Amino acid sequence: MDTIASHATPYVALLAVSVVLLVLHIMLQGFLATRELGSQWNAGPRDEGLKPKSPLAGRAERASSNYRETYPAVAGLLLALAFYGDLAGWGLIGGWLWLTCRIVYLPLYLAGIPYLRSLVWLGSLGGIGLMMLGLFV
Repeated sequence: MDTIASHATPYVALLAVSVVLLVLHIMLQGFLATRELGSQWNAGPRDEGLKPKSPLAGRAERASSNYRETYPAVAGLLLALAFYGDLAGWGLIGGWLWLTCRIVYLPLYLAGIPYLRSLVWLGSLGGIGLMMLGLFV
């Protein structure tokens, strides 16, 4: 394995796991909406603009939206770190911090736990900052 591939491997693994988490968000949101609105709604064109009314379905939708807001930046940072390097290792630490916080964030949001959820979100933001630092240090 050449040096670029061996250096990129942990970042590609983080990216792959982050895609799994993205799919989990989308499937959970869809499952909860379908459970409430029915399979005909899910299979149809959804022209009527119905939204699920249950708190859990709403939380899943908002958590998914929140994840997708920062995900393009994280994917870009992970790829940049994979290609350009991270000599000090801050980017890798930041990537794992971001991913861990995003995994913890989902059940906290679904359970409606305030403050702690916000602290975990701030931790994920700190992870993004460390990934950016990894590109420049």
